[in-house]
Amino acid sequence: MTVPMIQTKNLKKYFATKKGELHAVDGVNLTINSGETLGVVGESGCGKSTLGRVILKLLEPTEGEVLYEGNDISKYSRKQMKNMRKEMQIIFQDPFASLNPRMTVSEIIAEPIKVCKTITNDNEILEKVFDLMNTVGLAERFVNTYPHELDGGRRQRIGVARALALDPKFIVCDEPVSALDVSIQAQILNLMMDLQDNMGLTYMFITHDLSVVKHISDNIAVMYLGQCVELAKTDELFENPAHPYTEALLEAIPIPSLKYRKKLNIIRGEVTSPINPKPGCRFAPRCPKVMPECSQASPELTEISPGHFVSCYIYMNGHYQTKGEKHENISANKS
Repeated sequence: MTVPMIQTKNLKKYFATKKGELHAVDGVNLTINSGETLGVVGESGCGKSTLGRVILKLLEPTEGEVLYEGNDISKYSRKQMKNMRKEMQIIFQDPFASLNPRMTVSEIIAEPIKVCKTITNDNEILEKVFDLMNTVGLAERFVNTYPHELDGGRRQRIGVARALALDPKFIVCDEPVSALDVSIQAQILNLMMDLQDNMGLTYMFITHDLSVVKHISDNIAVMYLGQCVELAKTDELFENPAHPYTEALLEAIPIPSLKYRKKLNIIRGEVTSPINPKPGCRFAPRCPKVMPECSQASPELTEISPGHFVSCYIYMNGHYQTKGEKHENISANKS
């Protein structure tokens, strides 16, 4: 049986605040197979970026396990994690804030190579830098250029080149195109997909743009206030959204047509506080399908069809409706 590249088990990350514990990531279970892309979507503040940083151990987990190729790295020491950095990298959201303004393009790309000492000869390091610049589509004339002299697309290409400098297997892409123009977004996305095909990379792609995540992802996890509320193959999620929150997200996608005007179903109600959250479904105060049991305890992630998991009492009770179509009883599907 093939071991997944990344697997989280009941992963939690809480932050201490004056008002109590903020549950940024709360019991997340995910699996990412080698060579695949897991898209993670949700509103701002739902814990997407925190989840990525905890998986990379840039933030220490409060509880749970992070398995990398079957090994639990959540308990690794700093020395052990230094070696793991060669395997796991990150592309940050802001292509300007993530680059040192006092370093040239070549210095930025070469920095991880020098820190990890994968190459020690200066000429070989420069040769590697030129090779990486060529890989991500950066002209060699920019080798001694500073980040502020470049546009957003080229700056993000530097970030991609830096992430590739140690030949990693797994990369967390933390909204890498959200700060870019639409035309530049397409270039960076196509670049990342080409790199994945050519180098066999595994991605965790964090975004709030469902159009982007559909384009690049094999599987999609939908997060709401620190919890995964739905997990499915990309096509399955878009064709048969199950959780009321996922349905609302998909309905909010704008349609580029002057002839077609879609009536938006606005999500009403107050967002539950992530600080010391009360028992029950965290989406319940805003859910149009709320039931009495929704306020009693958090629903478990339930498999409603092969590979399609949903955290909702509608499915745990064994009956549900999606897009106005009545589906069979879950228990009948399993038998």
